[in-house]
Amino acid sequence: MSLGAPVRGRTLHPGDDGFEEATSGWLLTVEHRPAAVVVAAGADDVAAAVRFAATANRPVAVESTGHGRSVPADGAVFIATGELRELSVDPQAATARIGAGLRWGEVLAAAAEHGLAPLCGSSPDAGVMGYLTGGGLPLTCRTYGFAADRVRSLELVTADGRIRTVSPAREPDLFWAVRGGKSNFGVVTAAEIDLVPLRSVFAGELYYPGEDRAHAAHVVRSYLAWAKDQPDEMSSSVTLLRFPDLPKVPDAYRGRSFVLVHIVHTGDEAQGARLVEPLRALGPETDTCATMPYTRLTEIHHDPKHPVRVHFRSALLSEPDDGAVEALVPFIDPAAPGDPFVNIELRHLGGALSRPPRRAHAVGTRGAAFHLWMRIPAPAEEAGAARRAADEVLARLRPWDTGDLLPGFLFDHDCDPERVRRAYAEPDHRRLTELKAEYDPNNLFRINHNIPPVVDGA
Repeated sequence: MSLGAPVRGRTLHPGDDGFEEATSGWLLTVEHRPAAVVVAAGADDVAAAVRFAATANRPVAVESTGHGRSVPADGAVFIATGELRELSVDPQAATARIGAGLRWGEVLAAAAEHGLAPLCGSSPDAGVMGYLTGGGLPLTCRTYGFAADRVRSLELVTADGRIRTVSPAREPDLFWAVRGGKSNFGVVTAAEIDLVPLRSVFAGELYYPGEDRAHAAHVVRSYLAWAKDQPDEMSSSVTLLRFPDLPKVPDAYRGRSFVLVHIVHTGDEAQGARLVEPLRALGPETDTCATMPYTRLTEIHHDPKHPVRVHFRSALLSEPDDGAVEALVPFIDPAAPGDPFVNIELRHLGGALSRPPRRAHAVGTRGAAFHLWMRIPAPAEEAGAARRAADEVLARLRPWDTGDLLPGFLFDHDCDPERVRRAYAEPDHRRLTELKAEYDPNNLFRINHNIPPVVDGA
């Protein structure tokens, strides 16, 4: 299969050296079997691949790190953007221009040289573009809002094979749609973002023993009450987790259950320490809260660096009460069956997330108080068990589930169009379908959480 146009990067087919490596990614629960891979060396290569796919009537799939893969790219033209390595920081303007192959750890390091910081999530190894186009829920979300708020412009290749630069002044509707619409509107090859003046934060984690159900419930209730009174400078989450009794797990955690609180305070560091005092009074077994360089912020979440088989699920919740706490704590009870081992995080929303964004986009919390994110180990032979465990958690939390989702936390379970619709306010989803009809009427970009083009005004 020839693209019919020269590319500066590589074109690979099944059986070629490098094909399997190019299609592998961090999340192993979804496997790709594309017809061809274009390892792009620049936006012109991406444009050539898109034009070929349109001519050959094949869908386009795009991936950098594979953290958010969801739909198998079988038979597609697969564009790997990992070699788009552009990175520059303008310290006077407090901006960065970032190529699609960059990971957040690289941007963190470059920005820190100038006392600046990007609004990244919990993993330094996640790709920048997938995060930004999904909206981006940063660890400092209550202070700064969604990372999409800070995007100044995007370079992308649309379904007609054109390289466009979109911004509030240039094709503003498309600029709005891509920030939240994920890969439905084109292949983003570069972004310019605002950075914030932040060298350090008061941040860390507090581990509380969770083996005793009553004590675990007390800690979770206390955290929820504490969170209600926090200023916008304090972002936080509470996680319920249980570790397997396996040799690979450190002795301090092996076979044990915990309630874990993460905090990130962006204001006065002494004030941050004072705000955390009620959490410390609950008697954590481990307390790492301290002033740290912003570049180390992602370390407090310990996200896996190597490829994993994990089942992810999410939801947006109204304010949890005692009933929600009682529904959650049994999942980490040592008396519960051994597998699977759930990791349930509730991230506190509100603050800047509830205010109008600096630059309008297609993402919003719709008034939710917390974001629920589950991570459940899902080896191939146990994938069904992981799904059933997630179903059970969501079933128990149904009274607090708003029915909404965030586009940046859609995974393989969420590919049905009706579930994708739940990631957007209804007027926003309709606008997205109309823009899809304008920019991608043949749905070339459908190897994703698809937003189909509107048909006959329906």
